[in-house]
Formats: sequence, structure tokens, C-alpha cells
Amino acid sequence: MRVLLDTHVSGVLRTVVSADQLGRTVVRIAHEILEKEQPGDEPAVVGIHTRGAFLAHRLADLLGQFSGREIPVGELDISLYRDDVAARGSLTIRPKLPQPELRGTNLPFSIDEKTIVLVDDVLFTGRTIRAAIDALFDYGRPARIQLAVLVDRGHRELPIRPDYVGKNLPTSQDERINVRLAEVDGVDEIVLEGAEE
Repeated sequence: MRVLLDTHVSGVLRTVVSADQLGRTVVRIAHEILEKEQPGDEPAVVGIHTRGAFLAHRLADLLGQFSGREIPVGELDISLYRDDVAARGSLTIRPKLPQPELRGTNLPFSIDEKTIVLVDDVLFTGRTIRAAIDALFDYGRPARIQLAVLVDRGHRELPIRPDYVGKNLPTSQDERINVRLAEVDGVDEIVLEGAEE
């Protein structure tokens, strides 16, 4: 287990999931999705930008390999659906938040009557997932929506529960979970950032 001090952050970083473990976790989630599949389901995978989108592509590839079918995959930008977007740039008690960076939604298929597996890297308060569900319904009416997350760190503020969880990593409020993926960060790992001791 690696422990290091990163000069760009104020805390101690500890790798809690290695590249091999992360890969096995995504494979396990794919198997669980197929095991839960109902007759007549038309599954599709939709990832929340940024890291959820990359995870969605990995899951769709694995689902296709394991099932022998092509699994539709898409990417969802929820920037303008977040409940804090009105506070960004306004005068509030909270510090000014940066404006959202728009990444664009790419859903090259109809979501109507499909089982949508919504994918994100970390589940925390649940507000990102609420925004993603709102965004999805602007594109159609799925038969059902399931949630797959790589990490559930607790501290829910909304009644949202994942269907598929890679790792449960309970954290304190002053800790942070950083999922690093090769497509974005050059490495696959999950890192826990804690306060300096």
C-alpha cells in the first residue's frame, strides 16, 4: 500500500485499490449486471462525465464480450442539471464555485424502453445521480434505470442506492476518494486523500 505526500493537495494520499483490483472489480460488476438481466431486457450503458463515461465504455465492452451482443453505450453531461448550478457565480454564503465545464451528451441510440445502467465513479451525496436521472428523462423514457458505481463512500443526502457497487469505502467528511483511470490520468487506481496528521 502506497502512502505519499502530494504537493498539490493538503493531505496524505493512500492507494486503496490497485490497477489489478480495479480491473477485477469492473469485470465483477459486468457479471452482476448480466446475472440480474431479465428476459426481454434491452440493456444500454450510460456513463456520467468524466470518469463514469470511461467506466461505461469499459463495462459495455465487457458486457458485449460476455453476452455475445453489442451493448449500446453513451455519455451523459449533467453540468446544467446540478442543483448547485444556480449558486455558481452568484453571491452566496458559500465560496464562489467555478462555472461547470460542458462536455456534451452523446446518446447515439434511443433510451426508450431500455434498461439503462447509469455509471459513475464515486457515489457520495447522491446529488449527481439525481441530476443524471433528470437529464436522462429529457432524452426519453427508459423501462428502468439501474445504478452502477465503482465506489460508494457513504454520506448520502438523497434516497439513492446503487444496484451494483465495486467497493464500499466508508469515509469521513474531510476525506476524499480519487478514482484515477488510465484514459484520463495515465493510471488505474483508487486513492484515499485524508487530512494531514
